[in-house]
Amino acid sequence: MLYFENGYHFNFVMLEVQELSVNYRGLKALEAINFQIHRGQVVGIIGPNGAGKSTLFKALLGLIPLLSGQVTYNGKLLSRQKQRVAYVPQRSQIDWDYPVTVWNVVMMARTTYSGWFHNHSRRSQEIVREALQKVEMLHLSDRRISDLSGGQQQRVFLARALAQEVDLFLLDEPLAGVDKKTEELILEIYRDLKAQGKTLLVSCHEWGQTLDNYDQLLLLNQSLIAYGSPQEVMTLENIQSAYGSSQQVRRLVSPLEAVMAC
Repeated sequence: MLYFENGYHFNFVMLEVQELSVNYRGLKALEAINFQIHRGQVVGIIGPNGAGKSTLFKALLGLIPLLSGQVTYNGKLLSRQKQRVAYVPQRSQIDWDYPVTVWNVVMMARTTYSGWFHNHSRRSQEIVREALQKVEMLHLSDRRISDLSGGQQQRVFLARALAQEVDLFLLDEPLAGVDKKTEELILEIYRDLKAQGKTLLVSCHEWGQTLDNYDQLLLLNQSLIAYGSPQEVMTLENIQSAYGSSQQVRRLVSPLEAVMAC
């Protein structure tokens, strides 16, 4: 039996989604979604714009009502234990003009454990410091988030997720619009978290060369087109089912062929 660095074994269902359906503004946004994610897996969600990737995250967390289905985490309803999940939304959903420093953004992660007025314990401060070091942002801890670049802002919210000390991470397009150095740093954090037995569900704005960083891919377009290894999911038939137009398919197939040849 295989084990992670922290002693957890990999053959354990961390997250299970059963018959999940969601309506949005009277229209079906997600329909009958089913999948399981095991402990220590890094799973990428791909699909065209409007496929329901962000909606899926919000549905998993209970931020929007389900039409049907259920989501369980370690065998219990996820909606009742949201504090055990780290969620990083898309950058476009965050108010970057809010007058708060980098340090305080990450410290917000500790309110779950000690409350807003008691989150400056020595342990919390050390956890926040370590999280900022991992994303190479400790030297900017006194800077306002509104003064940061897009890549730096993404690092800060990833640090906040790390400071929550949870086992499940939901990351909505964390690589969108970041510089190459930030992308490499984030992918390295994926690998570190996986080695610790953490589980990641990550939506991808663009994929190409990053496919080999995922154990499994979930191809989505309102319904689940395919779920499995990158080689199993990224077939021409599946891409056509998800993306439709031949022009879009041709644009996607070239980088895919390069990745699969590696």
